[in-house]
Formats: sequence, structure tokens, C-alpha cells
Amino acid sequence: MAADTHVALDLLKNAHPPEAASAIFTEKILHKPLRLRPTSPDPNSQDARASRRLQRIRKKEKARRRQKPKPLSAKEKRILGIYEIPKESQKYDIYVPLYRMWLGYIWEILGMVKGKQIWVTGQTAGGKLASADFHGAKLMVVRSKCVSTVGLHGIVVRDTKFTFQIITKGNELKTIPKDHTIFRFQIPQPDAITEVSDFDKTKDIADEAMGSNALVFDLHGSSFEHRAIDRATKKFKPRNMTEL
Repeated sequence: MAADTHVALDLLKNAHPPEAASAIFTEKILHKPLRLRPTSPDPNSQDARASRRLQRIRKKEKARRRQKPKPLSAKEKRILGIYEIPKESQKYDIYVPLYRMWLGYIWEILGMVKGKQIWVTGQTAGGKLASADFHGAKLMVVRSKCVSTVGLHGIVVRDTKFTFQIITKGNELKTIPKDHTIFRFQIPQPDAITEVSDFDKTKDIADEAMGSNALVFDLHGSSFEHRAIDRATKKFKPRNMTEL
């Protein structure tokens, strides 16, 4: 009854035969599904949005990991005490093996081989020693404007641009400025040390009898004001020493 009074059916009867109009009306209008938009979001679309958000977060974290960390400033390094040697580590015996390693290192630089005698001069060894690393070397202060540092000797534990830090046999950490200071160090011959235990028997620079064949060098700190890493690539040229 409701179908007979529907305006759409009357319009279809004007254009189609009665049977065709009824079939079209039933299929296209009466049985047409009504698609309503849900009141809540589609669960699938919600998962896709969350997935895209998660991908963005992971991409940002990956980019953040690729970035290099910001280096610490000099002030932050001093506050954290990165380069400070703890009190319990300020013992001479701890750094004796470092001195042994340094001797092997300096022998290799100068080409000193056990059982082979070579001629070492300031001209041939000067440039090599100026570029060498002195961490582990035994140094002695022979001249300085700071009179209190004259005679100090020990193993170098830190070589900065302007200072040497040494550990003395009295287990004291001393910071000695390079400016206006002359240091002395000597290199024993490889033949003079036959066993590892002989390193411990090696006399200090302060002792007069180190052996007649030991090489003795004087290091002018005013001309040595460079970091160890910078000296390795720096070319030193001979020049007049005004302080002499």
C-alpha cells in the first residue's frame, strides 16, 4: 500500500511499463542499502594512524642517534675531573711499567737495536725526539726560573701544552711548567738492560753513574710548548736559542 502511494513509483510508471517500474522501484529504492557513517572512528584507520605516529617517533630517534654527542667544554671537564689522577693512583711503582714501554718506544724511534752500535747525534735524533711522545719518560729539572722545581725528577704521567706532570719516587704528583725550564732525560743502551728485572735496577737521572754509553739529552721547555698529539705531525726547524 505504501508502495502504491510512493512518488518515485508514480514517476517510474510514467517512463516504464508497470511491471518494469515495480521491479526497478523494488531493487533500486526499497532494497537499496542505507550506508550510515559510524559515530566512532574505524578501528583500522585508528591503527594506521598509530602506526604512522610510531614510525615518525622511530625515525626521529634514529636521526638523534646518528648525531654526534656535543663535546664537553673545558669547564665541564674540570668539574668532572676527567684528567685528574686519583690520590690512590699517585704511586711511583704503578708507572714503572709505563717507563719500560717508553724505553722500547724510544729505542724503536732512534733505531737502537740490541747488539748493534749506532751513532746518534743531535742532528739525526733531534727531529725524532721533538716529535716523540714523552708519556712514561723519566725527566729531571736541571734549570728553571722557579728555583723550587730544580732537582725534581720522576716519570711523566701527563704531557700538556704548557706543563709536565710527573710522579716522584716519594709518590708525589708535581706539575712543572715548561716555560723557562730545562729538562734532562737519558736513554740507556739496549745492551745495558738484559732482563725485565733490570728496568727496576736502572738508576735515575739524579744518580751520576748511569753508564758511560747512556745517551743524555737536554729538553728546553720553552721550545716544547706543544701537545703530544700536535708534535707528532709538526715539523721542527733548527733555530737560535736566545735563552742560551
